[in-house]
Amino acid sequence: MATVNRVVSATRGRQAVIALGAMYVVLAVGWLFLWPTENKPFLNILFISILIGVPGLFLLYGGLQLPRTTIHSDFYLRIGCWCLGGIGGMLAVLLLYHLQPADNLSEPYRSVLVLTALSSVAGFGVGMYDAKAETQAREAAQRNQKLQEIQEQLKESNERLEQFAYAASHDLQEPLRMITSYLHLLERRYADDLDEEGEEFIEFAVDGAERMSEMIDGLLAYSRVETQGEPFEPVDLNEELADVQKNLELRITESNADITIDDLPRVTGDRSQLRQVFQNLLSNAIEYSGDETPTIFVTAERNDAMWTISVRDEGIGMQPDQQERIFEPFQRLHSHDEHAGTGIGLALCKRIIERHGGRIWVDSEPGEGATFSFTVPVRRPGNSSPPNQ
Repeated sequence: MATVNRVVSATRGRQAVIALGAMYVVLAVGWLFLWPTENKPFLNILFISILIGVPGLFLLYGGLQLPRTTIHSDFYLRIGCWCLGGIGGMLAVLLLYHLQPADNLSEPYRSVLVLTALSSVAGFGVGMYDAKAETQAREAAQRNQKLQEIQEQLKESNERLEQFAYAASHDLQEPLRMITSYLHLLERRYADDLDEEGEEFIEFAVDGAERMSEMIDGLLAYSRVETQGEPFEPVDLNEELADVQKNLELRITESNADITIDDLPRVTGDRSQLRQVFQNLLSNAIEYSGDETPTIFVTAERNDAMWTISVRDEGIGMQPDQQERIFEPFQRLHSHDEHAGTGIGLALCKRIIERHGGRIWVDSEPGEGATFSFTVPVRRPGNSSPPNQ
């Protein structure tokens, strides 16, 4: 029923505009054929007919072309009402003016036709503007509603994916632990019966199971960046990087790494996640330093509303065409025998930085080291929520 009412309303509105236009065209033609009997100059009659007919043609054409415009049909009636409103307003003015005994119109019919024709066109223009504005407002509201629906769907999808990742990791970890335990049991119980090759096979199997367990843990952490992150708070990056150095103290000592750190800013973010980013980047800088002593530089530079934090090493570097791929999950440039790792660390960094409203990238050439940079917004007073929430 509502649809029928909208169709009737739209039809009436368009028909009103077309009818007005046709009426003024007919009156203009009638003026040409009827009023010459008054012995008035033909040019005067023609001029009046044009003043009446041209607005009529405008309304007639505009009404016929309405379906080809961007205006929604629900607002055609509004345009027709504006046209009639323009005529009604002009008639009211003419009536008040005509009621003045000293200043009444000498030829009221001609004035009424000309002025109402012109006022109907003015009303049509106002109605078109109003209807376009209403159409745009409705379309914007529909787009916003659609975006909200998509956001809700994405939120539900992410929650389901997180639940799946958690269940999968939990269910997979247990058999992996069992496999590892039984392999160790075999190694202890039958150590005297195993030759060198057998011990090597068991070692490979244990190593594979442990790596699989690490990958599952990494995948779970990757899937929970958004939903399991801590609320944003003021974070001193100097303190977080100092904690990371303590965690990596053994690796730093063993590799004799030389780490130079600029004064880092205070930002607003998830303390544990930003610490995870630093830990992954510093670990990679040490791991991929090649045969040379690791030399690492950590710098900070402010660019308008963003801080750019960079971790630069002088290691083995990488090809330019590999620089995007390394931020995807499980994309490794080297075999596990060459360099340890699960292939999830940089993907995790990317997701964490995106949650903070920034981006991460790398500049590198083979044999010339790599510079990993990421941006985070400058701390704003009172800002304690993620930029994308």
